Amino acid sequence: MERVWIYQAGRSLTDAESRYVLDKLEGFTSAWKAHGKPLAAKAEIRYGRFIIIMVDDGVAPPTGCSIDKSVHLLKEIERELEVTLFDRMQIAYRDNGAIHVVSRAEFEKLLEQGDITHQTVVFNNLVATYPDLETKWEVPMSESWHAQVFR
Repeated sequence: MERVWIYQAGRSLTDAESRYVLDKLEGFTSAWKAHGKPLAAKAEIRYGRFIIIMVDDGVAPPTGCSIDKSVHLLKEIERELEVTLFDRMQIAYRDNGAIHVVSRAEFEKLLEQGDITHQTVVFNNLVATYPDLETKWEVPMSESWHAQVFR
């Protein structure tokens, strides 16, 4: 099973920033270890906004310390690019194909106004496995945790 971690940028990354992040993450994942064992890891950026790190647990599972190292790297990237990657109060959704990121309060307001409905596609950044990334990450709000929080 592949574990995944999704970091949502508070703004779209430029092409140059995306290349920089991918280069930095490639260097990191190629040398990433847990208790001395190399991790089978890779990273990608989707839609210029979501940094996704994946590790194949079948090869070697990540440990708390190895995960901490990845978080440290993402915090470094966050500082260098002056972009938020850890603001869990920002919600991403699609509207006419475009991806928007808004605060929780703004999301609630858009929901009340009917601009966002239970059919609006939201990004469930809490998915933890690769299969869930492919099937449960971009889903209608009614199929995500959003539906329970925003009634």
